[in-house]
Formats: sequence, structure tokens, C-alpha cells
Amino acid sequence: MTPTPMTTTPDARLAIRARATPEASAPGTTATAGPRDATAGGAGGRPAAHRIPPARTGADPAVRIPAQGGPAVATAGPAGATDAASADGDASGAPAPHDPCAHGFLPERPPVRSMIGTWTRLDAMAREAAVAPDRAGALAVVERAHRADELTALRQRVSRLSPRNAEAAAMRVAVIAVSCGWSALDPQAPAAREVANEAFLELWAAIAHRIDHDQFVALPTLALHNWAPERKPRRHIPIDQLARTEQLVPIVRWAPEGQPLSRLDRLMLAATRLEAHGIWLFRLADTLAGRAPDDSSTPTALRRLVRIQHALRAQLHSEAAELAAAPATDQQRAVLGALAEQGALEPPVLQAADAVLGIGGRRLGEGRRQHLRRHLPAQHRAWLSAMDRHCAPVRTLAHRGGPDAAVYREAQESLIALRRTYTALVHTAAAPTPGPFPEAA
Repeated sequence: MTPTPMTTTPDARLAIRARATPEASAPGTTATAGPRDATAGGAGGRPAAHRIPPARTGADPAVRIPAQGGPAVATAGPAGATDAASADGDASGAPAPHDPCAHGFLPERPPVRSMIGTWTRLDAMAREAAVAPDRAGALAVVERAHRADELTALRQRVSRLSPRNAEAAAMRVAVIAVSCGWSALDPQAPAAREVANEAFLELWAAIAHRIDHDQFVALPTLALHNWAPERKPRRHIPIDQLARTEQLVPIVRWAPEGQPLSRLDRLMLAATRLEAHGIWLFRLADTLAGRAPDDSSTPTALRRLVRIQHALRAQLHSEAAELAAAPATDQQRAVLGALAEQGALEPPVLQAADAVLGIGGRRLGEGRRQHLRRHLPAQHRAWLSAMDRHCAPVRTLAHRGGPDAAVYREAQESLIALRRTYTALVHTAAAPTPGPFPEAA
């Protein structure tokens, strides 16, 4: 069956091709690059990309969505460049439509390293809760803030947060929630008030409403909004290249200051780097969207997908030894266990690969795809749903024979191997350690 031409479904392409450069938005070009091109970009432009000419019969070049709301990456400055911006009165407006082909599911700009004003108290609470020896210690941090009316003061200022600072506040709320053992709670459910601090639940719900995302207490928030480059970059570079090429450090540490990073810190940073390297996978997903299974460019794109997934797997292997040698606490293992129980540890880039290849929606104990995706922002869920629909013709190769079908199955097997490697990394992070944190050197 011939797939419907893409000209009839422009809505599905929204936020897929909002390219910031004229060359990238030229009709008839689609960026599909491999990991070897990761550092080929210039100071402010896109990394060099291989091009696969589209072979979509009847496709209208005009359906390519132009850049909307200003360039998404060209304006991204070095980490910390906007740290002094007001957290209470920034009226920067709504963010531009998300472009996964530009930077995957990473934020469009480096996360806010330091909050200011009243919000410094939330930052301090998150840091205290993260290094608490157990849940009781984290709960005590929240109770002290409640008695001092700090939670109410923060709740009253949520509406003044800019979108970027709202994401920064959400990351800190997520750290507190998982440290207290509340990751499974719905902050607006009446039953939650019998378990958690009511003032904190009100702050949690207000921030969820501000960012339009109820299920943000999960890996994407804890990892993708909790990193910064160790040193200030000397030039403006795309956010994915920044996260790939710079040494990263957590903003809120799960280890005490002056002591080595914990396993949980290293796992979250590994997830961030995985997302940054996975940008090529998002671009290949865009290439495969709407392709006919017998299109001559389909097996080429699938072979590149296999190479990218092998590269991502090798990257995770390189992280394993350092993570295994890092210290951990019972509290951090409890955090990991709680997130795993909620299905909230799935890296977004793996969900993107699954949307193309269609193999991971019903893995043992994890439920349906939508169950896994509920922890992603609405715009990310919409993009994945679009990939589900428009990569359906390619997925028919699973029921065919021949060399093209063999390449498709190889891509599926490489994704399975990548997921197993990531799962092994999580198990390593959750494994017992012989002792507490070592003394600072």
C-alpha cells in the first residue's frame, strides 16, 4: 500500500524541521549524520551532516516548516550566561516550537545554574534533600521550609517564572520529591495530602501547571535539566555539541560538596551525554518519516541508524567502569528503585528509536509506550506520536524478506542491545557498595 504523501499531513511535521540555517532548510535536503560528524560544526552553526535526497513521490517542498519564533540554537549562549536573569520577573513569553532535529530532547539553552531571589531557598532545599542520609532527613528539610513559610512564599511566585526558570524550579522540585519518596504521587490527588507535606504539594502542582507537565518527576527532568559545563565555553556552540564536547558537572549534586560524584550523579550525566550524542538518531528518524519501505534511501538510513546505536552503546560501556567505582548510599539506591518502579528511567533518545523501529512498547514490566512517555513534556510526546504514525510504512519491513528487511531487523537488534546496556548501567548504579562516601582528597 502506497503511503499517503506528506503534503496531506503537515501537522505531523510540526517541530521536526524548524532549522535555523538557510542551508539546512533548503528544499530537498534532509540532515542525517553519523556520530563521526559530532564535532564538525562551526562556532555557531550546525555540525556537518550527510544528506539523503528525499524520494517522496508528489512531495511538496513547501511543506517544510520554516524556523518559527527565532532560531532555537543560534541564540544559545554559554552555560551560566543568563544565570543573573530575574527568576521572578522574566516575561520572555512562550518558547518557540521544539525542534528535535536541532538538539534532540535537550533543553534549547543550557539549564539555569543558579536561581536568584526567593528561589535560592528552593535551590538550597534541593541540595540538602539530595545529600540527606535517608528519607527522614529529606522530609525534615521540607518540614523546616514549611514552618518558615518558605514553601508558601515560593508558591505565590510561580506565575512570575519565565519558562526557562520554571524548568529549573521543576528540576529542583523533582530532586526533593524523589528524595522524600514521593515520586509516585499525584500532587493534586486528595490521597497525596495524607502522605506528603501539603504546602510542598501545592508548590509542586503549581509548577506542574506552569510548565504544563504533570509527570515531570522522572529521568528527563532530573538529568536533562541538571547539568552544566565545568568551565565556561569560549564561544557560542549548539547545545548538543556543548553537552558532547565539554566536561559536565551536576547543578544539584547527589554527593556532598568536596567529595567525589556519586553513582547517581554519574548515571544522570551519562543520560545527558547519551541524549547529546543521540541527536543523529533524531535526524534519521526525521529522514525515515513517511518513507516507503522500498524507497532506495530507506536501507541507507537504517544502516546509519545501526551505526549510531552501536556508537551509543559503546559510549555507555565507556561510562560503566567509572560509574561502578563511584560511591553510593542506600538513599540513592532507594531513589533509583523508586524511579525504576514508576517506569521513569527511560532515556528519551531510546524512546525516539523505539518510535521508529516499534519494538519496545511492551517490554516486561514496563507497560505501553504511552505509560513510558508520560514523563516527557507534551511537545516531546507529540513528536514521538508523529514518528509512530509516519514511520509505520518502514516498520512493515518486519514482515518481509530480502536484504532491506534484514537491515531493518539488524536495526531492531541493535536497539535491543543498546537498551540492555543502559539497563545494565542502571543496575550497576543501584548495586550495593562496601562503604559510605570516601573522605575528600
